[in-house]
Amino acid sequence: MGTTRAVPLDDQLCFDLYAASRAVTAAYRPVLTDLGITYPQYLVLIVLWEHDERTVRDIATQLRLDHGTLTPLLKRMEAGGLVERRRDDADERLVVVSLARRGEALRRHAEDIHCGMVEQLGLTSEEFEDLQATLRILTARVSAPAS
Repeated sequence: MGTTRAVPLDDQLCFDLYAASRAVTAAYRPVLTDLGITYPQYLVLIVLWEHDERTVRDIATQLRLDHGTLTPLLKRMEAGGLVERRRDDADERLVVVSLARRGEALRRHAEDIHCGMVEQLGLTSEEFEDLQATLRILTARVSAPAS
């Protein structure tokens, strides 16, 4: 019986994506630590800076997180004065999340953080846009339900 040759790590797209994700997330860490927030909290804040308030379901969908992961994160953010949670007036089954005072105050850093990270990546604006488009296509294809 012949042996099957394993595909080397350097030829694995999954590893390149994993390593790139870890490296980019680590690049954010010093800036976010100075602001007293974590990377997942930053992502929630970005959603709320864009939309002011969203349901937990909407945030989970946009960030591609499950409810069980997002709820504890939002509880910690609420305890830290970043967000507020309340039941929706029209449908009490829904929880609406909005910015609290501290979360709103951090908004002034949003553009600097984004621009600093784009600069740190060392990509031209065209390379950045191409990479982002490729990653979005990949995500959509991998996430698409099997036909």
